[in-house]
Order: sequence, then C-alpha cells, then structure tokens
Amino acid sequence: MRYGTNDVLHGVTFQARRGEVLALLGPNGAGKTTTIEILEGFRMRSAGRVEVLGTDPAHSDERWRARVGVVLQSWRDHGKWRVRELLGHLGSYYADYSTELIRRPWNPDELIAAVGLTEHTDKKINTLSGGQRRRLDVAIGIVGRPELLFLDEPTAGLDPQARREFHDLVLHLAEKQGTTIVLTTHDLHEAEKLADRILILNAGRIVADGTAQELAQQIAGKDEVRWTYGGQRFIHQPSASTPFVFDLFQRYGAAVANLEVRVSSLEDTYLSLVQQTESHPSRATGMNSSKENQEEAAR
Repeated sequence: MRYGTNDVLHGVTFQARRGEVLALLGPNGAGKTTTIEILEGFRMRSAGRVEVLGTDPAHSDERWRARVGVVLQSWRDHGKWRVRELLGHLGSYYADYSTELIRRPWNPDELIAAVGLTEHTDKKINTLSGGQRRRLDVAIGIVGRPELLFLDEPTAGLDPQARREFHDLVLHLAEKQGTTIVLTTHDLHEAEKLADRILILNAGRIVADGTAQELAQQIAGKDEVRWTYGGQRFIHQPSASTPFVFDLFQRYGAAVANLEVRVSSLEDTYLSLVQQTESHPSRATGMNSSKENQEEAAR
C-alpha cells in the first residue's frame, strides 16, 4: 500500500485460516488498520493480490459483504435508537442473503442475549455504558451471522471488567459459533488470551507469525532461572526450565534459595522484534515462523 511516495505496507503476506482467531499486533503507524481496511474492502491496495472468502474485496458484491462482519474502533451514530429496534432494522438488510447453511439475520432477541444485553433491550443507545456500547458494536457486526469478523482495537478505552466480558464474548463467537476472527490490538495480554495465532507487523512488514508460545521460544529466547546457593547468586537459561529446577532441588534440596523462573513472554518477543526492525529495517522480512505464510497473499 502506497500513499504518494510513502510505502506503508511492503509485501504483507499471510493467511487467516477458517475458524481461528488471528491477532495483528504492531506499534502505531505499523499498518494494522490499513491492512484490515484492505481486507474489508474499504480501501484499495496499490498492488498485490488479496482473497477473502474466495473473493477479491476490491471487487466484491453485496452477497460477499453479507458474509463479513466489521466492528470499527468506535462510532457514535444512532444514539436515539433503542437496542432491539436498531438490531432488528440492520438485520433486515441481511434477509435476502440467508442460505440453507447460514440463516440470516440473527434473531434480535437471541443476539441480544448472546452479547449479554438482555437487560438493556429497550434502552436508548446513548444511555449505555462504554462496555455495553462495545457489546452492541459487536452485535451490529455479527447481526448477519458473518463467517469472518474483523475487530479493530476492540477494547480500547474499556475498563478491566468490561474488557474481560468482551474477551469472553469473542471466545464464545469463535468456539461456539465457529466465527473466524481477525483483530488488531495494542494489548499484548489480550492477544495472548484470545488468539490462536499472532502476526506482528512493524514498519509495514510482517516480522513474525506464530502462536504466542512459538514466538516467545523462537525469538525472545529461553526461560531464565535465578537462584541463590551457598551465598552465591546464579543465573541460567536452560532449554527446559521445569526439569532443570527439579534436578536443582534433587541435588541441593533446601539449600536452594531465592528461586525465580522467568518465562519468555509475548511482551519479550514483541519488544525484541520491534527493536530489531528499528535497528535493522532490512531484516524485517524473513522472521516469519511459518514457511507456508510466504505462499500467497492474505486469504
């Protein structure tokens, strides 16, 4: 993707597999939202090939759009509508795209129950709290029972309780409804909790692709074990921390003191990759943990 002479995306290549939750991480300006908007069909790419649900989003029709759900970072329209009447109205647009396999739209009352807004069915939207409004945003995004749901910074501005409830809702959609979910976030804990697979985007390139555990092991390095024995402080990075600690106690027993095991984390991975890319931009490509992700453009 190019704006004028500025390339904001460079050969971004990945696949989102059916039924998975895929998180797209990266610092501000990395190109996350631009990538999502291209996949949604809201923005035209400058070059390359994109396929979403078997269709190029740049040339999609209403039937394709009925299969895709979008939850934007924020929007504040329709404040005077009541929850149920808005969902009923928006759902009516999907009726013509119902199939034998997927009945569209979602029944408003069932949908309201699914997102946890039953007690607020008849409330005006402008009276809802931030967490309740975010649940409504998701309800709007899935009213047509999408096969693929895009979430752009879904929990920005939510308090911890609302964020936890939102996470539960996303996991329910993926696990119980079989919805494929692609989300962008700055929250590393959120990505680790929700995502089956994580992409890290920096300087317009994908610099890593894998599960949180895979990325931590392959990029951030080994776990670190620290302990004190005989008044001396020791630090070691074993290939496997659990058997190492077990052996340590077998050998020295209660003489081992101040034991700490620091497990490699997604945060370590993220910071390491961002720092590497900023120091050596040319190394941004080639850090993907899965060779198959080089095969074809975003599917």
